[in-house]
Amino acid sequence: MSDLWVFGYGSLIWRPGFSFAERAKGRLAGYHRSLCVRSHVHRGTPERPGLVFGLDRGGSCVGMAFRVEAALAEATIHYLRERELVTHVYRETTLPVRLEDGRLVRALAYVVDRGHSQYAGRLSASEAAHMVARSHGRSGPNTEYVTSALGEIRALGLSDSWLEEVVARL
Repeated sequence: MSDLWVFGYGSLIWRPGFSFAERAKGRLAGYHRSLCVRSHVHRGTPERPGLVFGLDRGGSCVGMAFRVEAALAEATIHYLRERELVTHVYRETTLPVRLEDGRLVRALAYVVDRGHSQYAGRLSASEAAHMVARSHGRSGPNTEYVTSALGEIRALGLSDSWLEEVVARL
């Protein structure tokens, strides 16, 4: 197996949970970051689902690409499958990511399955804030997840006006 690239767009940006040899800002075309997944485990419950990020069709997304050395690739994929495929709301795929230095890499990414029952679709900032404010799951409060994500997105030098509005309403 060769080196593995992993594309992070949500909590993987600040908490990858695996060892990596290189990290670089990267842009994924054809998908955007969206609070479009109802979380019944990590940031909510079945009675009070929270919202977590998914890569949804359309636009583009700047996130963080991580290069994992070949010797750790298999273990990293196993870890990511246990983390990201808990309820199978994401589809594991490999997509082209343009790194900020111009290199084009194929990176493992988790794209939302629009046909899954947890797919929330496009919500207004008010609807999203309402769900986020009242949700808490195995990994903690949903507000913590969303505000941390916004902080990390800002740290990348990016802006997300819709997410800013959600956080302002919390």
